[in-house]
Amino acid sequence: MATRIRSAEGLLMHIPRKGEIVLPVDGERNILISSALPYCNNVPHLGNIIGSTLSADVFARFVTLQISLGTRTRNRKTLYVCGTDEYGTATETQALKEGITPQELCDKYHVLHAETYKWFDIGFDYFGRTSTPQHTEICQESYIQLRENGLLERQVKPQTFCEGCNKYLADRFVEGICPNCGYNDARGDQCDSCSKTLDAVDLIDPRCLVNPTHKVITRPSTHMYVKLDAVQPKLETWIKQSWKNGNWAPNSVMNAEGEIIDSRVRSGLRPSPVTRDLAWGVQVPPLDERDEDGVRGKFDAPFGYPSITANYTSEWRRWWFNPKNVQLYQFMGKDNIYFHTVFWPCILIGDGRPWTTLHAVSGTEYLQYESGKFSKSRNIGVFGPSAKETGVPPAVWRYYLLASRPETGDTTFSWNDFIAANNNVLLNNFGNFVNRVTKFVSSKFDGVIPESGEEPGVFIETDVDKLDPTFLPELNGLLKEYINSMEVIKIRHSLQTVMAISARGTNTCNEPNSLTSSKLIPLFALGALIHPFLPSTSAEILVQLNAPPRTVPTELSNDILPGHVLGKPDYLFKKIDEKSADIWRAKFGGSQAAVAATAQVEDAKPPAKKETVAAKKKKPTESDEVIELEKQIQDQRDKVRRIKAGQAQEGDETFKEALSKLQRLKLKFAAALHLTRLILVNSDFKLS
Repeated sequence: MATRIRSAEGLLMHIPRKGEIVLPVDGERNILISSALPYCNNVPHLGNIIGSTLSADVFARFVTLQISLGTRTRNRKTLYVCGTDEYGTATETQALKEGITPQELCDKYHVLHAETYKWFDIGFDYFGRTSTPQHTEICQESYIQLRENGLLERQVKPQTFCEGCNKYLADRFVEGICPNCGYNDARGDQCDSCSKTLDAVDLIDPRCLVNPTHKVITRPSTHMYVKLDAVQPKLETWIKQSWKNGNWAPNSVMNAEGEIIDSRVRSGLRPSPVTRDLAWGVQVPPLDERDEDGVRGKFDAPFGYPSITANYTSEWRRWWFNPKNVQLYQFMGKDNIYFHTVFWPCILIGDGRPWTTLHAVSGTEYLQYESGKFSKSRNIGVFGPSAKETGVPPAVWRYYLLASRPETGDTTFSWNDFIAANNNVLLNNFGNFVNRVTKFVSSKFDGVIPESGEEPGVFIETDVDKLDPTFLPELNGLLKEYINSMEVIKIRHSLQTVMAISARGTNTCNEPNSLTSSKLIPLFALGALIHPFLPSTSAEILVQLNAPPRTVPTELSNDILPGHVLGKPDYLFKKIDEKSADIWRAKFGGSQAAVAATAQVEDAKPPAKKETVAAKKKKPTESDEVIELEKQIQDQRDKVRRIKAGQAQEGDETFKEALSKLQRLKLKFAAALHLTRLILVNSDFKLS
């Protein structure tokens, strides 16, 4: 088939060999991306996926157009690594429950994690694990550095001891009554009821997880502590500098004014234990004969990032000891923020070697499930591998999770909204636009883009400026907004902007007997802009366009030329039956006992007040962003009327510019309504 695509900025002219090891280049901007390492004692749920691995994947794809092909979209060397965190008491505890060894447990769950992320189209450059010789070596080297720099000290403190097992118990092996809220099954490190961090020795009536009949007491135990207080002055200097030069999430340890707000830092850091009585972990070098065979490392988990990179390439130090040329981007849930912005940086600073440290941190809030929390033990919520049991393609899952990404506050997964996102946004907006244009060219012109002119019953114009001189400026304004928000990791807003561009193209389809560049320009652009979010959909668009992969350009133009032959049109998305919500809600709603208990709680609540018609109509727009856009639209509409009436004020734009700005605001409002509220199924909203 003939391919006539303009050789313009943004088209990929070279594809490196698949499997090529990516290494940073001195003097260029090199980006190292990691997502929080998932524990290897369970499968991830949707909240885990959107909080770290999927969000990191979107950003990685923004700077790496097609990871599987090795192509680069913004001329940067980019490496995205992740893997399973396999050592520690969480693994020991789960292995004990399942009656297998920790190694067998890790082997099992490492595969399940890898399969889950693969199904979700998450494309790591390398997905590894921490139970490797390289990991032990890197951890031990840093431990020795801390020791030589005088930052380790031995402390004797009480620890839980099981007389029946005749051994000290790590926090995950102890349960008891929470001293704060009275919850009976609080763990030794945290209470699942009140979410407060605990010390196992503070539990009331502690019991051994191995055998609850054994008596648990407290005994003195000796461990090594790292002197965080000694490193704190350097840490604070580093935090302020990194925050200023990089991009830190709003829920990090800094506020918008550049002040450290974390209470642990403000009250003064204290020595923190880096060893514990642990059978499954990294053996750290003994300080002297009192350590006998050595102790086990507690601080090993974040060293999984460099050790996984070391398993990817023997030249891993070019990434991790290269702060001048490499920027480190890390993605995680908010519960990991302190660990990555305070504790581990303290270790790296105390280590003394030139580590590549944090440049940007993206921390999400929590994704809740329906009216509660995800719970594997109670079988509530969607956990990794079970998503495909719905028969819904990964692209739809990715879209919904990213559209509801909890960036500034907790969000809730809802089956009704999930279906509405597919039917009302992906199918009726995005997919409908692509399908209508490709089918029109296929049916009217045998799939060949025609020259400008008149055909029987069809108007053709490939010069967009002749039709609407405001069209390209509007689109390029949205493109600039997309790029800027992606650069600062505002992923949800970037996706919203893609849908605004799609909505602008959809508007042109209201003229059914025309083929104009205002249809073709957004069509080709969407293939690239949607790639970070929905890579499989991007690939399908390019097949239907018979077009090569393209990067994200800085400006849009009509790059599909007359004579270009399109591929076969097809539907990108399929409608989901709304009745499926009840089926899936029952399937993923937990045990019958849990469902019954929930029903009893709901029955005990006072009846909800009936909503007025006005209240029902107002709900879909009750978000800060939508309310602000409504206000801006009204102000701009008043300005347009004023200018049209010849009452322009000093500083006002021209009538055409004012009208164009009003149209852009309407497009942003439409996309905001789609994405922040995910369009209620029966919404009567129309783009006007």
